[in-house]
Amino acid sequence: MTRWRIRPEVMPFIAASFAVGILAGLAVKAFASSWHIAFEVAVGVAALFTAYMLYFFRDPDRWAPTNRMAIVAGADGTVAAITELRENKYLKTDCVRISIFLSLFDVHVNRAPITGKSKFLGYFPGKRFFTFQEKSSSLNQHNKILIEGEHTSCLVNQIVGPVCRRVVYWPDHDKAVDVAVGERIGMMKFGSRLDMYFPKKDVTVRVKMGDGVKAGVTIVGYLRNNQGDAN
Repeated sequence: MTRWRIRPEVMPFIAASFAVGILAGLAVKAFASSWHIAFEVAVGVAALFTAYMLYFFRDPDRWAPTNRMAIVAGADGTVAAITELRENKYLKTDCVRISIFLSLFDVHVNRAPITGKSKFLGYFPGKRFFTFQEKSSSLNQHNKILIEGEHTSCLVNQIVGPVCRRVVYWPDHDKAVDVAVGERIGMMKFGSRLDMYFPKKDVTVRVKMGDGVKAGVTIVGYLRNNQGDAN
């Protein structure tokens, strides 16, 4: 049975939910003479927002495929684009980019697509276009992470949209750390986009646009040298 946990980052949002409930109750009292109605509205609004925050910050346990050649999705959501392009700054080669769009109802915990050394490259300011738009990949605010594995590397961009409050990378920001495929590496809050760049020569993509994926579970591709079947 899958074990569910709630991220501790939810606590400020639960407090904000209660505050919204209180404000809603006071607004109702301003137009109604009954404190009873105002109280019911306050409780109802607070409960609704709290329930959503608990749902949004859910963090289910996941088990990555045992196939060592498998590459997994770094986020839950829908494959929004699969693009071939040149990445000249970090990977410095022709790449394939797999973009995953996260709705407000997807799990927002991010996981490592491959095993390797994960290095935080920094936060990059930019625009706040909707993340289902193609231009958000290059123009929006984002965190940039480089994971260097034994057989390939993966550049991960956690991209901020107009609703997203922030993106978070949990491992050490000052040095590279070992991560295993499917391991939790961060979180994006309130609707976002995750882009994964791989050297084109190293991988074979196994998903298509419109596919639903789950972080750490769904195989999005295989390494070209000694491809295997999904387990």
